[in-house]
Amino acid sequence: MKIVKYAFSLCLLALAIYGCSKDDDNSNFVDDIAAPTNVSANVVVTQDNTGLVTITPLGEGVTIFRIGFGDQSDPVDNIQPGNSVSHTYEEGTYEATVTATGLNGLTTTIVQQIVVSFQAPENLMVTIENDTAISRQVNVTASADFAISYEVDFGEVGSSPIMANIDDTVSFQYEAAGTYTVTVTAFSAAIETTSYTEEFVVTEILQPLAAAPTPPNRQDSDVISMFSNAYELDVNVSSWRSDWSTSTLTDLQIAGDDTKFYADADFVGVEFYGDAAVDASQMDAFHLDFWSVNATTFRIKLVDLGGTATEAEIVFEDLPQNEWVSIDIPMSDFTDAGMTSINSIQQLIFSGIPVGTFDFFIDNVYFYRAPTTTAEGLEGTWRMAPEAGSLGVGPAVGDISWFSCDADCVTLRDCYFDDAYIFGSDGSFTNDLGAESWIEGWQGGGDSCGTPVAPHDGSNSATYTYDDVSGTVTLNGTGAFLGLAKANNQGELPNVAVPSSITYNVTFTGANSIDVYIESGAGVFWQYKMVRDAVDSNPLEGTWVMAPEAGSLGVGPAVGDTSWFACDADCVTLRDCYFDDTYVFGSDGSFSNNLGAESWIEGWQGGGDSCGTPVAPHDGSNAATYTYDDASGTVTIDGVGAYIGLAKANNQGELPNVAVPSSITYNVTFIDANTINVYVESGAGVFWQYKLVKQ
Repeated sequence: MKIVKYAFSLCLLALAIYGCSKDDDNSNFVDDIAAPTNVSANVVVTQDNTGLVTITPLGEGVTIFRIGFGDQSDPVDNIQPGNSVSHTYEEGTYEATVTATGLNGLTTTIVQQIVVSFQAPENLMVTIENDTAISRQVNVTASADFAISYEVDFGEVGSSPIMANIDDTVSFQYEAAGTYTVTVTAFSAAIETTSYTEEFVVTEILQPLAAAPTPPNRQDSDVISMFSNAYELDVNVSSWRSDWSTSTLTDLQIAGDDTKFYADADFVGVEFYGDAAVDASQMDAFHLDFWSVNATTFRIKLVDLGGTATEAEIVFEDLPQNEWVSIDIPMSDFTDAGMTSINSIQQLIFSGIPVGTFDFFIDNVYFYRAPTTTAEGLEGTWRMAPEAGSLGVGPAVGDISWFSCDADCVTLRDCYFDDAYIFGSDGSFTNDLGAESWIEGWQGGGDSCGTPVAPHDGSNSATYTYDDVSGTVTLNGTGAFLGLAKANNQGELPNVAVPSSITYNVTFTGANSIDVYIESGAGVFWQYKMVRDAVDSNPLEGTWVMAPEAGSLGVGPAVGDTSWFACDADCVTLRDCYFDDTYVFGSDGSFSNNLGAESWIEGWQGGGDSCGTPVAPHDGSNAATYTYDDASGTVTIDGVGAYIGLAKANNQGELPNVAVPSSITYNVTFIDANTINVYVESGAGVFWQYKLVKQ
């Protein structure tokens, strides 16, 4: 599966960008390089009864090779990658060695058997098979007595034969399906060769073998789903193939997942009119999963018919074939392409090349946005608790008898215990591993500190959804993880595919400490203890409203006394236009009154003590800031017209009897993290009092 992001401008979240730098002369990274991998040798013998063999060493991460010939002769050192060595053997079987050395001196050695025979190959056995996962790919394996190598001519015009060691597999992907003459020739050191020829039918894989990737876990309010087993249906699509489409549509299941297949397409219209129209004005992006065996071009068009018809088309060229491709298009790309409205989308049109023979599958068609209802509690930066037993695995929650990281392990893995798991207040999630983390063998590391390996290096964007009721957190984003990268809901890497979403169980053991576990297989529980970094938090940051309850607004002769006036339950109902006003304290020190289209407008403002249009300067139109002093329990709002509670009450008195102030200071008391009592003395012994709750 590949992920295609059409525009790098897609900003689903307000993500922080982390950078790191090293001094130019710092070469510590060399210590993190693993030993060479995939070391092998290509062996070719001349067919002239001389025993002359050419050995080409191969490998990844290699600076130099050494070859031992296995016949008592001196080895050859300092062979550069890409170079070959020739050596003459007597007839016989030899075990040559290839030693590959990396940049930091680590080595990998393999043994290569070399058979030198002056007899022609005998008993040639050839296996020719269509690949079960890659369309039009054919795999050939050959074995023969006395042979050292073989060559395959796949019979496609313009292609060159491919040479391989005997018993190794050779693969070739054809341009088109059909019948081809495949010739396999086996070589020994003799002049004579042995050949095998077969008329072989190359087949096309015409549909996906696996279901489309499972979409991330998202809140219902953050998705407008048109077609997906993962989300509740939101759009009543009247036709997935309009009358004016040129294609055939088949609904089918692939690995139990509902999928749509369009064959012989020119263009396909999807219709959802009237009440089914999609308002995507609050969505960030459009998504679908796409699979095709022959598409060279794929186009996606949205059409808004709410007023003056407006549309825009996004074009994709050279998408990968024979695999699921996840396509995410920012809604801004449609508007940048000329779409003037996206609040009444009623048509979705697909088209592509080759025209008229364009075959494709789609799944998971939906609009989405960044999380908007992230539950509080996990925000901040977390790390593994640097103590024995904080990392472990066992057969049950609380049991880490199979493996437990002890005190020595914590010290050894210091590069891991400083990794940061960052939960943003905007729903973003980041793995910040720094220059080093603990890299396991399945990642190509040496179970030691090393350079983080993609996709588990924090390089992909990710989000999270925390459900404090069920005690779970879901990370959405390929490569995002808690604790260990390998443990996920499907099993353990590399035995399963890298998931795009992982759900963990979370239990708070303190305000800044949690226990986390994940069952990565039946009765296999990976368990982590994590602690939150201490921060200078601003508890006012966020969006607040008047508590919609009797007594939340009042005035009296003392704090706690609202005997002069208190807004009762009927008052709360009558002033619903006021109780939905929001007071927004930004993380950057900004403050804003968001009153919407209506608020409660008093007589001194020219209103009728009733709901009405907000009146300047108390309409949120002026910029404002705030300063919170937790020691004194005060917040100062700076900005003409900015206020909390009621616009008229300020430190100088009550409007209109005093000038509109440019600054007001309120006293604030926290009842809990999401509830505050606020008061301002607007005259000697006159205390206006408000109870606010955080949204």
